[in-house]
Amino acid sequence: MATTTYLGNAKVLIATVDVSDQVVSASITRVIEPLESSAFGSTNRVYVAGMENSTFEATLMMSYSASETYINLKDLVGTSITVVVNPTSAADGVTNPGFTLTGSYLSELAVIDAAIGTLGMVTVKTTGGAYTADVTP
Repeated sequence: MATTTYLGNAKVLIATVDVSDQVVSASITRVIEPLESSAFGSTNRVYVAGMENSTFEATLMMSYSASETYINLKDLVGTSITVVVNPTSAADGVTNPGFTLTGSYLSELAVIDAAIGTLGMVTVKTTGGAYTADVTP
């Protein structure tokens, strides 16, 4: 059985800014929307590939200091951005692909989510964009 272990030291770029030191989780999910192509007489549903609608989601520690989470994200709401997530902080390569969404839309940003006795966190979600996986060193 093939297994791969990597430590959670991912590199995360949002609109070319490295926010890795603020991220506690990140994922890019590749989604191809299904289009039903079933016809009369079909005994089961049949699907074909539709448009790609991949997503990015990250949870970041919220900070309002210069060059931190809020400052980096506040002006990106309502725009299409590029996000890149690598499994490790090493250079792109076959064992550390740079998973990228180019033109992914950021529709909202919770500017504050406070609770007593907790660290401030914010979840960033984008949708759409062109998916690639860069393995070029």
